[in-house]
Amino acid sequence: MTSPPTAISADRLAHTLSTTENLLIIQDLDGVCMDLVNDPLTRQIDRGYLQASQAYEGHFFVLTNGEHTGTRGVNRIVERAIGDAETARSQRAYLPGLAAGGVQWQDRDGIVSHPGVSDRELAFLKTVPDRITATLQAYFADRSAALNALNLNPAQIHDAIAAAVLDNIASPTANLNALYHLLNGDTETYAEIQRSMQTLMETLLAEAKQQGLGDSFFIHYAPNLGRDDRGIELVRYATDGDSGTTDFQFMLGGAIKEAGVLALLNRYYRRRTGVAPLGDDFSARTAPRTHEALLALVVDRFDPTQMPTIVGVGDTVTSTIEQVDGQPVARRGGSDRNFLQLVQAIESQFERENLVVYVDSSQGELKNRQAVTLGYAEDQPILISGPGDDRDLDDPLRLDVVLAGGYRQYCEIFAAAARDR
Repeated sequence: MTSPPTAISADRLAHTLSTTENLLIIQDLDGVCMDLVNDPLTRQIDRGYLQASQAYEGHFFVLTNGEHTGTRGVNRIVERAIGDAETARSQRAYLPGLAAGGVQWQDRDGIVSHPGVSDRELAFLKTVPDRITATLQAYFADRSAALNALNLNPAQIHDAIAAAVLDNIASPTANLNALYHLLNGDTETYAEIQRSMQTLMETLLAEAKQQGLGDSFFIHYAPNLGRDDRGIELVRYATDGDSGTTDFQFMLGGAIKEAGVLALLNRYYRRRTGVAPLGDDFSARTAPRTHEALLALVVDRFDPTQMPTIVGVGDTVTSTIEQVDGQPVARRGGSDRNFLQLVQAIESQFERENLVVYVDSSQGELKNRQAVTLGYAEDQPILISGPGDDRDLDDPLRLDVVLAGGYRQYCEIFAAAARDR
């Protein structure tokens, strides 16, 4: 029996990366070029991948909901892989692009800025990590007797809470992976923690509004079940064997990846043509908020003769079919979905062969990614199932490249194309 393939259209990806002169790579980080792990402090990135990224100078940018800076930022991971901060700076090894959903910019030298963000907003964000810590500590203190049955000691709880609180500058986050692992399958307790974090985030939004910052922030849940009719993201509560939403991120308004696509495209045009179609001061914070308005802005302002081939790379795309009043309703989400759909839509408007690349990150420590299954039809590799609900037959997102081999397979293709470039 012929073994199933590990990739769909891997050759097309390699050829595009190695031969396209007018190329723009927009790439997520966690799960794409490094493994997904319970504790973000243990993440590792391959030195060869970092070196390969330099071959795409001016054509490669990251777009992540994580951050470049801070104790849990990607820069610390880069510095460990290279040796230390001084070596990373001298080798210009930092990954250029947008973090915190699109509001934290960094260049190759590790110089970071927050376009369009005020000091008042940063000051409010600085208070959030302590609030997350206090909420988690109170939760466990109030349930100490019940948790004793799980044989959890105070030191274990303390360490898990410390791992859960991400003191990011522009996107403070409760990352519950360590707590899910600690609870060892107690889905009911974990779901209670999810609800407590959701309540805290909503309380913080209300407090920001009272301080005159009502339009400054929003909450991002990852993974999620898409958005409701008001545009608010839906928490994916844990079920048996599935941790559901693990990241509760307090984000700056406008910090959505699809807006980051426009910010990166604007910078790319400025570097290539000398003119930024959206102006030198454009940022994700000043971008429209809807898919339709973002696409319209691209069509209206960007010279089609200079439009690059865009390769969008992500690992978080979900869909779930739910029964509502007896009718099936698709809940589509995932932190990479919307930016990948915009890359796909730009292709149709500009007649470019853009690529939407999906990296299967289900092999990591986190248990909230659905594995893909690949097979053959008439000797051609096809996607049989995943990453969304197989009953979601009308999903508008088309995956051009599917890498079942995960981040290692992607990094191998990325590095090989860099050598050929």
